[in-house]
Amino acid sequence: MKIVITGASKGIGKAIAERFAQDGHHLLLCSRGEKSLYDCVEDLQTRFPHVTIHARPTDMSVQSEVLAFAHWCLEQGTSDIIVNNAGNFIPGSVHNEPEGALDEMLQANLFSAYHLTRALLPSMMAAKSGHIFNICSIASLQAYANGGSYSISKYALSGFSRNLREEMKPHGIKVTAVYPGAALTASWDGFNIDPKRIMEADDIAKMVYAAAHLSPMAVAEDIILRPQLGDL
Repeated sequence: MKIVITGASKGIGKAIAERFAQDGHHLLLCSRGEKSLYDCVEDLQTRFPHVTIHARPTDMSVQSEVLAFAHWCLEQGTSDIIVNNAGNFIPGSVHNEPEGALDEMLQANLFSAYHLTRALLPSMMAAKSGHIFNICSIASLQAYANGGSYSISKYALSGFSRNLREEMKPHGIKVTAVYPGAALTASWDGFNIDPKRIMEADDIAKMVYAAAHLSPMAVAEDIILRPQLGDL
C-alpha cells in the first residue's frame, strides 16, 4: 500500500511510519524540518531495507506547500492510507494567548488535513477504497486549562473527521479519528515525566495499524487512548 504520513519525522508520525515499514509498504512522508525528516528516512531505510520511502520537506500550515506535497504524492499513484498527523501546539488561554494563535493552530491542525485530503480524495474515490486517519487529541473531546486555540482547532479536526466519514461511506473510503492522550514525544521535552505515567508513541501506532487491517466491512470510527492512570 501507499501510505501518506504528515509530521512523520518524529513522535507519533514516525512511530506510525515504523509500523507500516515493517510490512514493506510504500511510504510517502513529510515534515517541516528537512534535516529531521531525512534523518528519519535514513533510520527507517537502514532498519527496513526492503521498504520504499520517499520524503518531501513540507510546512503543512502553508496551503501552497500542502498542495505541492499532494501533487508530489499523486505522481507516485493513488494513496491507500492518509495519516493526517502534522500539527502544532501553542499553550495559552483564549483571553491571554498570543495574538494570532487561533489562526496558526487552525492552519496547522485543521487546514493542513483539510487541503491535503481534498487534493488526494478524487483518485481514492475513483478507486473506491482507502482509509483516512486524522490524529486528533483528547483535547478534541474535553476542554482543559491552558488549551486555548489548540483545543479549539482539535475540536474542529474531530468535526471534519465526522463529516468526512459520512461523505465517504458511499465511496468505500474509511475515516478514523484518533484521540490520543499524553504520549512520550518531543512535545513533552523539558518536563519531568515518569515514563510509567505516560503512553508510548508506538501505542498509538499499534492502534492505527490494527484499524487499517480490519475487513472492508468494518471501520474503527474513533480510537481513544489515554495513559492507564488517566490524563496528565
